[in-house]
Amino acid sequence: MPRATDSRTDAGAPADGWADTLDVHFIGNATVLLTYGPLTLLTDPNFLHRGQYAYLGYGLLSRRVTEPALDVHELPRLDGIVLSHLHGDHWDRRARRHLDHTVPILTTPHAARRLKVLHRFARTAGLRTWKSLTLHRDGAQVTVTALPGRHAGHAALRRLLPPVMGSMLEFGPTGGPPRLRLYISGDTLVYDGLDEITRHFPTADLAVLHLGGTRLPGGFVVTMDGPQGAELARRLRPRLILPVHYGDYTVMRSPLSEFLAEAEKIGLGNRIIHCAHGERARISAEAGLTPSVRGG
Repeated sequence: MPRATDSRTDAGAPADGWADTLDVHFIGNATVLLTYGPLTLLTDPNFLHRGQYAYLGYGLLSRRVTEPALDVHELPRLDGIVLSHLHGDHWDRRARRHLDHTVPILTTPHAARRLKVLHRFARTAGLRTWKSLTLHRDGAQVTVTALPGRHAGHAALRRLLPPVMGSMLEFGPTGGPPRLRLYISGDTLVYDGLDEITRHFPTADLAVLHLGGTRLPGGFVVTMDGPQGAELARRLRPRLILPVHYGDYTVMRSPLSEFLAEAEKIGLGNRIIHCAHGERARISAEAGLTPSVRGG
């Protein structure tokens, strides 16, 4: 079984062939399956089917308009789950009922309390901003660091929404330096606090950006639209960019095309991974290589 520890290093078996590659399977919405050698992680598990409704709190519902590429029962063995926040389109009733309750979950303190007490996921860790936890399996490790995120611009609205975190995932052989860094934005808007990320992590091989321009009643936008997503990419300058969290629910009003146009306009179009729902990409640590994308 994988184990969680606060240490960034641990003696273990050396890694070889897989050490410089990360397989990314985009399941839909913000759900991504990550495979690094023997390690397998899942982000923001959302397995509702087309036509089902996600609960967003305070009586708000949103209908899913896409199918997930995998059902929850088709998942491989998981070593961990990274959950950006506790909203119905990131942690749904199918995940709650059918995921293995022994899998470690790394999330916000707010979500951790509820998952432990209400849903009986005992191996849930709540990470405050800049805190880290490392998972290991068979010579591979990933260190997950919680990063800033802000789900809404208005302070009063932020108090009504669950706290959200971004995360940096650093993959490498056990006991060795990171070989690949993956940034996950979570459902954040762009604000100056995100600039601190580059002071802690000057580079990332891949940025997974939650887009969609999610709009709540009253016109409040609570996830990045196309221009905001492009602006965050400009600030962080990751080597590659994977857009997710668009077009899956009726509350998402900003199409992927809007982000692609803005990224092209500011000279980042060549960094975009065009990985549609259900497709896979392989990311290499070698900066000169172009990621390969293939169907599910």
